[in-house]
Amino acid sequence: MEATQVKTQTQQNAPAQFKPPKKKRRWVRRLVAVLVVAAILAVLLLRLMSAGTQAVAGAYLSDTAQVREMTVAVSGTGTIQPNQSYKVTTLISGEVLEAPFEEGQTVNKGDLLFRIDAKDVENNIQQLELNLRSAQLNLDDLLKRQADNREDCAVSAEADGVITKLYVEQGDAVMAGAPIADLLDRERMKLTVPFQSADAAGFYEGQSAVVTVDGTAQTLTGAVDSIAATDEVGPGGALVRQVTLLVQNPGALSDASRGTAAISGAACASGGAFTYAASKQIVAKASGDVDALSIREGDRVTDGQVVAVLSQTDMDTQIESARIQVENARLSLQNARDKLEDYSITSTITGTVIEKNVDAGDNVGGSTAATAGYTYMAVIYDLSELTFDVSVDELDINKIRTGQRVEITADALDGKSFTGVVDKVNINGTTVGGYTTYPVTVKVDGSPAELYPGMNVSAKIVVEQAGQVLCIPVDMVGRGDTVLVAGPGCLDENGSVVDPTAIEERQVTLGRNDEEYIEVLSGLEEGDVVLSENQASNAMAAMMGMGM
Repeated sequence: MEATQVKTQTQQNAPAQFKPPKKKRRWVRRLVAVLVVAAILAVLLLRLMSAGTQAVAGAYLSDTAQVREMTVAVSGTGTIQPNQSYKVTTLISGEVLEAPFEEGQTVNKGDLLFRIDAKDVENNIQQLELNLRSAQLNLDDLLKRQADNREDCAVSAEADGVITKLYVEQGDAVMAGAPIADLLDRERMKLTVPFQSADAAGFYEGQSAVVTVDGTAQTLTGAVDSIAATDEVGPGGALVRQVTLLVQNPGALSDASRGTAAISGAACASGGAFTYAASKQIVAKASGDVDALSIREGDRVTDGQVVAVLSQTDMDTQIESARIQVENARLSLQNARDKLEDYSITSTITGTVIEKNVDAGDNVGGSTAATAGYTYMAVIYDLSELTFDVSVDELDINKIRTGQRVEITADALDGKSFTGVVDKVNINGTTVGGYTTYPVTVKVDGSPAELYPGMNVSAKIVVEQAGQVLCIPVDMVGRGDTVLVAGPGCLDENGSVVDPTAIEERQVTLGRNDEEYIEVLSGLEEGDVVLSENQASNAMAAMMGMGM
């Protein structure tokens, strides 16, 4: 106890030693923490600086203005077609009798392809020919009747003489055969007497004769008017021939008078009675009204003189109807003959038979094609020339001219190319969605055997050979014909953009262009580096910024 107290007291009387407070040791920890944070910030800063440089470099695409060989062209696609094609169809039905060709064979224009049984049509044609003949005969008969009626309606005197009696007046209706007037020729008389046949054989018409009137001593001079053609038995059994004499009537002769005659000293075998030279009744040969009457009783008329005119029967309607029947019959016959031509199918072009789906013995028409599984009886291609159509944009169509050279390739023929020329520029455009295109027909040179109808081809229409010109990619040109050009310090040794502030926007004058490059006439020099914004990179950066 005492010892303990002495020790405590000694300790209490001893001088005190320095001990740093515990809290002053924290600055070390803080220093370490500061250094760690600084290191982390430095690393982050370096990464950010590196990322920023990469972002700037990736924000632009670059290319160089260079002198290139430029060909101005308009491109498009099309499908190979033959120069001409004939796809055989028919609207008639029947059995195929002939089909004298085979697939792969060359046929000429006009060659027979199919002949179809046409017996029913041929029989119909024969019947229609008879109908036409019958209709034509009916028309001809009506026309003849009309002409006869027109002639019969003119009533004429049939001899010279005097009108002794008139039976009608103007306006009267008469029937065919009705009397119009009596005609009598009193100025001349006829005497018919027999002569010995031997004597009559030497007579002739117009020969002078001496006529004696019975009961008088008067003689008259006459002439032979006619001589009978045959002999007859006269008085006493002798052969005689009747001779008719014509004499002028001195005024006293009538049909009651009788007389004898002598010709060249030969007397007649017996006498005969005088008759008037003409005693006739003028009759109507047609029915109708007396439209005109030009004679009166006592008027003298001559042979053939028209004395009255009758109204004509109206046959115009009948004749017009008959004409229509003839025309209908003719048209029906022509239609049947035209239809007969359909039963012989000939080729309309010269070409190669691509398909033959029908042969002799097959039936065609109706639903036969659908049942047999074919669309056309045969298909013929004219492969002497191959063509295809290219749709050209309205912005390019004014560049296209016939005769321009065309470079052609086909996906199905890898590594092969062909040539052609623009054959036709069609200005009938097609508008879809506000854009108009025009079909341009290209003719392939030489009709290569490797190109088949239906093949898809790509075409480049050469508009112009520009030659060696200063060019940049079309995508490098901005609005207003401006170009971004890399100035001094803009690019690093790899050609990447490191200083966007050194990018210069420059106005340029542009010329011709093809699908990839455009000609620069002024504003750039060969070797200038041109830039354009990388839209894909900028879009990615924007997305990453949104994510942070």
